[in-house]
Amino acid sequence: MSKMRVMVLLHKDLVPPDKKKGEFDRDQVDWLTEWDVATTLKKMGHDVLCLGVISDLSKIRGAITDFKPHIVYNLLEEFDGEAIFDQNVVSYLELMKIPYTGCNPRGLILARDKGLAKKILTYHRIKTAPFCSFPKSRKKAKLTKDLIYPVIVKCQNEEASLGLTKAALVNNEEKLLERVAFIHNEYKVDAIAEQFIEGREFYMGVIGNHRLKTFPAWELTFEKVESPEKEFYGQSAKWNMGYRKRKGIQTGRANLPSDVEKKMADICKRTYRALGLNGYARIDLRMDKEGQLFVIEANPNPDIAESDDFAKSAHFSKLSYKNLLKKILSLGLSWYSGE
Repeated sequence: MSKMRVMVLLHKDLVPPDKKKGEFDRDQVDWLTEWDVATTLKKMGHDVLCLGVISDLSKIRGAITDFKPHIVYNLLEEFDGEAIFDQNVVSYLELMKIPYTGCNPRGLILARDKGLAKKILTYHRIKTAPFCSFPKSRKKAKLTKDLIYPVIVKCQNEEASLGLTKAALVNNEEKLLERVAFIHNEYKVDAIAEQFIEGREFYMGVIGNHRLKTFPAWELTFEKVESPEKEFYGQSAKWNMGYRKRKGIQTGRANLPSDVEKKMADICKRTYRALGLNGYARIDLRMDKEGQLFVIEANPNPDIAESDDFAKSAHFSKLSYKNLLKKILSLGLSWYSGE
């Protein structure tokens, strides 16, 4: 790949400082992904501009005019404080006729709305947990009859396990409605409740526009609990290091029979296509005690820090971090050109 001008688009608070590897604790910084991507692109010989934005589109337009990037490396996960506005920024890049990495606006819209995504997956006969949506605008919650307890209550459009605590797992209608009201009042967003699938939790990376490749299955495990099948990846499990150590939370290469992993890969590719995704994504699944696989959600543009699960699973399939970023750049350019 020839040298290019690459504009890394990210949140203003996540612009990485001018440091060298080893000068900071990777577990203690918020800008790890941004640092890994920017420094690796520079090592690849590209001219890199890190542009931090919060809510000003004119800043993006000005940088495009002045820097004239060949492509934008999109690491922006929100705009003006709204997670769902990332799709609008990508639409803006398309209006500016600038190639970008990661998912297209339509795919972001479909995948970000957990309720809508589940409806699409159900139409395509892709197994997902029974669910019920609760718009914050509706005065009285309307329950579906096929919900089976326990259920887990989530924000319908948010990421990073926002609001996903132990209190999110409920066992009756009264607690369900209480948690829905909490989501509405605390986060000012729609809520969704879905049947909690007791069992094992997996992730599988998918990369590509039209020809798709899956990475090896990755599993989340709880090594120090009596009933790991009842655990889930909530806020504490993701971000609280003390909690992670107490419960022995690990992620790593899943130990699955080859036919089961092949079936999982097929489900993930079908999910990716059904939601109109491109670039790269992580599909989250759970397996019940009968071995049935359920798609929990699709995550376009997942975290791609070198130490994160997506990059680790890519490396397990012989794709180095440098070549992973190179592939993502290539997919962005080919999507723009219609290839």
